[in-house]
Amino acid sequence: MNYEHIIVSSTEHVTTICLNRPQSMNAINAAMHEELQLALDTFAADDDQFIGVITGAGQRAFCAGSDLKAIAEGGKHADYPKNGYAGLIERFDLNKPLIAAVNGVCLGGGFEIALACDLIIASEQASFGLPEPRVGAVALGGGLHRLARQIGLKRAMGYVLSSSRMSASEGLALGLVNEVVAADELPNATNRWCEEILKGAPMAIRASKEAIMRGLDEPSLADAIRSQERYPAFQQWRRAEDTVEGPLAFAQKRPPQWQGR
Repeated sequence: MNYEHIIVSSTEHVTTICLNRPQSMNAINAAMHEELQLALDTFAADDDQFIGVITGAGQRAFCAGSDLKAIAEGGKHADYPKNGYAGLIERFDLNKPLIAAVNGVCLGGGFEIALACDLIIASEQASFGLPEPRVGAVALGGGLHRLARQIGLKRAMGYVLSSSRMSASEGLALGLVNEVVAADELPNATNRWCEEILKGAPMAIRASKEAIMRGLDEPSLADAIRSQERYPAFQQWRRAEDTVEGPLAFAQKRPPQWQGR
């Protein structure tokens, strides 16, 4: 598939989606929304791809959010695809891990993309924020809700109401960012995280992610524990061939050969 506004590559069970409008700080226009929807659909459906990485082209920005120039010219916001902003924000059934490799400015919808990922690896110059009120808008792509859930109510209110930016080091201190590295080390750090995740059985990784995410919506810890065996990824893990391979590899003192099934 040829894309105009993103670059998609796949190696060693990892799909990387690069937002590729560096001249516009990788701001998202209508066409990019549709391309991201398709790329993420393809990743989700590919049984041989275990991890997704989202990053931005160039050194200045991961993503500056929606393309405000295009909105001004068109007179309205672009219609979002079926899974919401960037084809990701309302993709609640994706149990494969997603990593945001944030290489610069990460604002508005860009921050909402990062918040929807499972891990955030950031360069030292990365910055985050939801500055929508400064341009008369509201962060409706899940950012308001995810930020409050991930760093707490009062801290989220502080950043949202003031439209202030969060540095990479602040994000790390708040538990929002998993690791901060020098800009030239971001690809290596991202690859290292992928390598560590790939050491685990893919079906077990997906079941673990689903249990955490869906468990947060259960009314109590007891309900979460009781409900987890009913979750789809958990049931798939129970039936997976890899549940046999793991103990067998351990007994034979060799690395496991995960099949992802």
